[in-house]
Amino acid sequence: MPPRNKQPESRTAKPTRPVTITAVVDPVAALASENLDDNLYIYDTNKTAGSTGFGTPALHSRVRKGDTLLWNVIPLECETYVSLAGIEIDPRVAEPTQKVYPGTDIVFWTAEVKQDLTEPVPYRLSFLLGTVSTPFTATARPALAGPVTEEKEGR
Repeated sequence: MPPRNKQPESRTAKPTRPVTITAVVDPVAALASENLDDNLYIYDTNKTAGSTGFGTPALHSRVRKGDTLLWNVIPLECETYVSLAGIEIDPRVAEPTQKVYPGTDIVFWTAEVKQDLTEPVPYRLSFLLGTVSTPFTATARPALAGPVTEEKEGR
């Protein structure tokens, strides 16, 4: 029997797990200074794919069409309430949906990337902090970015 030709791996195949984007917020400092940008640190699980800006409010997460995104938040001060209240992004790219972990009141957001990206697509995160009823919104904008290509790397 002749050997089978190995099929090339598809670049559009979905990853085995979602790209998790975690916002770490210092709610005490943000409330005291009324400045979220200096107290917001964003990370994702896609560093090996080329994400940049780790630990800043301007994280650029590398994604591709079909990727599932999961946004969550972790407070630096566990006794002060923090919740991700909203995500504003171009709906042609992704439509985030608010969800709650079963049996808890812990909010997270998910979305599927609808198209491959050639340019970064910024988005805006809003948070509820402490007992303040008006959401805090960062002025710095994280973004979703397309995969790193050899041309972009200068090779």
